[in-house]
Amino acid sequence: MRITDTSDLWWKTGVIYCVDVETFFDSDGDGIGDLAGLAQRVDYLAELGVTCLWLMPFYPTPGRDDGYDITDFYGVDHRLGHHGDLVELIRTARDRGMRVIADLVVNHTSDRHPWFKSARSSKDSPYRDFYVWRSEPPPDTSREVVFPDQEQSIWTLDEKTGEWYLHHFYRHQPDLNVANPQVRDEIAKAIGFWLEVGLSGFRVDAVPYFLSMLGVDSKELAEFANPHEYLRALTKFMGRRCGDAVLLGEVNLPYKEQLEYFGGAEGGELTMMFDFILMQNTYLAMARQDARPLARALKDRPQTTPDCQWATFVRNHDELTLDKLSDSERQEVFDAFGADPSMQVYGRGLKRRVPPMMDGDPRRIRLMYSLLFTLPGTPVLYYGEEIGMGENLEAEGRMAVRTPMQWTADASAGFSTAPPHRLVARVTGGGYGPEHVNVAGQRRDQGSLLRFITLLTQRYRECPELGWGHYEVLSHRTPSVLAHRCTWDDASMLAVHNLSSEAVTVSLVLGDPPLGPSGETDGGWRGVVLVDLLPSGDYPEDGIPVADDGAVTVPLAGYGYAWLRIQHPAQRRLI
Repeated sequence: MRITDTSDLWWKTGVIYCVDVETFFDSDGDGIGDLAGLAQRVDYLAELGVTCLWLMPFYPTPGRDDGYDITDFYGVDHRLGHHGDLVELIRTARDRGMRVIADLVVNHTSDRHPWFKSARSSKDSPYRDFYVWRSEPPPDTSREVVFPDQEQSIWTLDEKTGEWYLHHFYRHQPDLNVANPQVRDEIAKAIGFWLEVGLSGFRVDAVPYFLSMLGVDSKELAEFANPHEYLRALTKFMGRRCGDAVLLGEVNLPYKEQLEYFGGAEGGELTMMFDFILMQNTYLAMARQDARPLARALKDRPQTTPDCQWATFVRNHDELTLDKLSDSERQEVFDAFGADPSMQVYGRGLKRRVPPMMDGDPRRIRLMYSLLFTLPGTPVLYYGEEIGMGENLEAEGRMAVRTPMQWTADASAGFSTAPPHRLVARVTGGGYGPEHVNVAGQRRDQGSLLRFITLLTQRYRECPELGWGHYEVLSHRTPSVLAHRCTWDDASMLAVHNLSSEAVTVSLVLGDPPLGPSGETDGGWRGVVLVDLLPSGDYPEDGIPVADDGAVTVPLAGYGYAWLRIQHPAQRRLI
């Protein structure tokens, strides 16, 4: 394998772990998780195999949208600690080889932010143009609201000045006017500040709304004709301040439009982007026990430049959105994983975690996470996924999956010494409560989900082709099986997943033979074997032989999966 300096592209083979600070670990017993508590759990995350810690908003907030309504882009919410606690967390993480990124929420502010308080006080306020206003009554925009159960319009009348302000989300979150150069300067200053504090980048919230020019004054619009140029400039600015920092974007759009936010064929905008299309088709494929929707999404996924990357996930901190599926496809997923209306949200998504959706079946749960780590890209875990936490369906909307981390079996889940009624959020109950699902118990259980996820993170890190390589979806005649091959230089592996409850045997042709240690393929497929990278015991210890024409047959149990190294006879790999 060629020797390449990849330190500045650390995220290519990273394992990202998303944390809601206030629900992770409480160090002082007040019932609210904090930065000091998170720092105490960094060793646990390092043992899990996490290489990048993603912090949900920790900034000062009135708390009307779980921290996404921000009153100070430079501050730390007093309930979570202070700047010193954050610096200590970053230092501790870095000492364990882990980087820290944080949410960058700059598409809007809280209505209690000093900028907006000034802007709404007078039309002559110096901050008036930090936001988007209109003097004429707006048209019906009920179909454009993000949260249809909470808002009926994306415009709200401010009675003091008699004008309407724009808010794509809640009315208490007025949109910033990024066409205003002063706003752009403030955003850059905030990014520069947190990079100096020690962050290694940002997860950028709601990027299309951040760059939206809806309602912007025509003069400003003429001077700011291409918002993507601003995103490109912001990326360059970040690179000058911290050469290996990342911008991980939330862009839930069709693939063709997503590619624009990477910067198209040239790149230079977002570093990474969540693959919402792949995630939604994963659930459709699981619902049908048919891998073809997933295979189709992988084939449709556009190629990116080498300096860009897709981020894969099966659960995040928001609703599990299914909005890019057709109405009938979405209903299939609802019927399979959340038929009760109490499990659905906004008519387009689910408020559930993976284990309950899979009816607690360990085979299906492990299949989902094997998919997560082998689908080409950088895997992102949401806190608690590694132990199989459930949700609290009684909580409103997205808060159903933002419950306290379950460390032990006690009533407050080891999250806090405070009694349950004083916790920031209610602990999950029933069969997924802490008495059944917790870190302490799973650490002692060699067959636990925690042990399994730890194995997957280790194997993922040992297979650079999953993050660096190119992939090919292999054709075959077994509809329930997804088979894809990832290759990077002389490293090549085959991943096969059976989405059906029935055992199958899949016959494949692997394509081009692997490179030998000298970079040649003269030997073809002669002597090549598939070596099992997971301790399944289902395959010969000396590997599955590949025929001279690249054909191979792989048996799979119901909901079975395999990670198979394509090993040249001259190679002597550790795995």
